[in-house]
Amino acid sequence: MRDVFRRVGSTPTADPQLPPTAGLDGVACRTAAKAPAGESSVVHRVGWGFISLYTLAYTSTCLLFLAPALVSLALKVNSLVGIEQAPNSLALVTGIGALLAMFGNPFFGRMSDRTSSQLGMRRPWMVIGLVGGSLGILIVALAPNIPVVLLGWCIAQLFFNALLAAQVAVLPDQVPAVQRGLVAGVLGVCLPIASVSGTFLVQLFTGNQLAMFLGPCAIGGFFVLVFAVTLEDRRLAKEVKPTWSLREFLSTFYVNPRKSPDFAWAFASRFLFVLAYAFLSTYQAYYLLDKIGSAEAGVPHQIFLGTLTQSSVLVAASLVGGRLSDRTGRRKSFVLTAAIVYGVSMFAIAIASNFNGYLVGMAIGGLGFGMYVAVDLALVADVLPDNANAAKDLGVLNIAGALPFSVAPAIAPAILAIGGGSYSALYAFAGVCAIIGAFAILPVKSVR
Repeated sequence: MRDVFRRVGSTPTADPQLPPTAGLDGVACRTAAKAPAGESSVVHRVGWGFISLYTLAYTSTCLLFLAPALVSLALKVNSLVGIEQAPNSLALVTGIGALLAMFGNPFFGRMSDRTSSQLGMRRPWMVIGLVGGSLGILIVALAPNIPVVLLGWCIAQLFFNALLAAQVAVLPDQVPAVQRGLVAGVLGVCLPIASVSGTFLVQLFTGNQLAMFLGPCAIGGFFVLVFAVTLEDRRLAKEVKPTWSLREFLSTFYVNPRKSPDFAWAFASRFLFVLAYAFLSTYQAYYLLDKIGSAEAGVPHQIFLGTLTQSSVLVAASLVGGRLSDRTGRRKSFVLTAAIVYGVSMFAIAIASNFNGYLVGMAIGGLGFGMYVAVDLALVADVLPDNANAAKDLGVLNIAGALPFSVAPAIAPAILAIGGGSYSALYAFAGVCAIIGAFAILPVKSVR
């Protein structure tokens, strides 16, 4: 993979060019591809101004997804149908929403790669995704029944994935390979910060469902818009935009595993890891209610404490893991170890008999999850099949992050039935998935 990534300046051309500055700090340098004869090639690095705003925006996007997914949506469903029917109803809503996300992410990634707007390739989809997704969340908050909840959640998933597809593509667009471990490690703290922030905001608004859903949208949306406005976005010349065809449309959702085996193995590894996380995040409210015996009024606060515990460890593990990965030049060993540790955390939660045991499991999970998110994104960026279609390929990879949230609710009732309704069986199964995902990364050959 080339170390040269481009952002086209004010005049789009068919030949890849770079503006005179990199990132919002204005670190001046040219890429090796455009260095004049006799001048040494310099890696086009991004500055901390860019990284800071990117991190805030990415955290905000995670907040948009996680605040309802971790607490609000489950409580909304429970308030409509009761605890007996809630798991099946939640499975329906999250499962169908995840299916839409699975197709929406690569589709909007492809649309972003083809966008020749004067506003750039990524910026328009960030704004469209934010507005459309927030409308979906409003529908969920006001829904009088499960079908309307489903409609709103599907709209939210579809448009928030348009935002996510464009935002993730900024990494290969703007960040050179030598900095990707660092930037991915910094981005790795976004998930725990968003988790803590989301659960904290939700518990503040307990008793007011509208505020529980819309508060995170308002706060997160502000930082997404700030990043979108200040981004030195890539621009695509209309004359070089690929011709649209049915074959090209179908390829939006597919990367040939024979031609790109490393990408395929990275996909499989991420799918299994995220599947373990999907079991935890989707059912932890019911786990606390049923297995731990928590009162419904206390569940938002307990999830906040669990998320805070996990996130405290996750942040440190992510920052350290990303830097170590860059310094050693290794990715696979970090991903392997991280997924195994996360599998162990699922087993710890499975055998917990009280809230303190749950917190121990969440802390172990933070260690594994932090190391994983710090390095996995850098590894994925290193094995992308085609930089020209980075958003599309990342969209295909993000199917591995969306599909588990459809698969987990689909198979969880069967696992619970086999286990006699035991959430211990469900989380033990999640642990097995994470460990299998760890070993799925070993066949990757193009990175160490």
